[in-house]
Amino acid sequence: MSSTAEIFNNFQDYLNADYDLREEIRAVVRDLEQSAREIQTTLQAIHQPSKSTGYEEICQSALSMFSKVKENYAVLATKIPSNQYYRYNDHWKFVTQRLIYLCALIVYLRDESLVSRETVASMLGVKTNREDGFHIDLDDYLMGVLNLTSELSRLAMNAVTAGDYSRPLRISHFIGELDAGFRLLNLKNDALRKRFDGLKYDVKRCEEVVYDLTIRGLVGREEKAE
Repeated sequence: MSSTAEIFNNFQDYLNADYDLREEIRAVVRDLEQSAREIQTTLQAIHQPSKSTGYEEICQSALSMFSKVKENYAVLATKIPSNQYYRYNDHWKFVTQRLIYLCALIVYLRDESLVSRETVASMLGVKTNREDGFHIDLDDYLMGVLNLTSELSRLAMNAVTAGDYSRPLRISHFIGELDAGFRLLNLKNDALRKRFDGLKYDVKRCEEVVYDLTIRGLVGREEKAE
């Protein structure tokens, strides 16, 4: 009996240690979630009509908040035991996807290109390869990029209100390229497949905006040619 009790006491010690670690991880993740909310709130200013032609000031303001994000990921990395990233990553997966989307939005607003996984890792202060430690999981990167398309389709519609008629065409082209790129992938992750299925609606919304601009004669000849 004493042997059995000792075994179960050891189990309880292990469970207590695991619980304490998870609580420490949750505390850091809450800080990351707060930072993500603040960055998201700052970037919502892009939808104000007066801001439609110049986003640099908004992007700079949002970028300044990533220093705290880097600090939080550095703390988080120290708490994860070696080779146990995927045991605990459900705690930070969703906030990481959200932060990846915010990185992608900033990069798009600045130069209308797709953010690379390496650039995201640099912005968040983490690695790209699992062998190097705390890293950006590929599925999380892809999910963050997919989440970008909804925000851009919304921006396309708001740009029309602001009188910026060329931006919806560029956004539509960009989202179309993303759609074509994702179609090249054989997605195994169920959540990714479901989110990719929703991409077609973002593509359709942008196409409808462009079509409306075209029949109203608001698209220039060069833009039509493109």
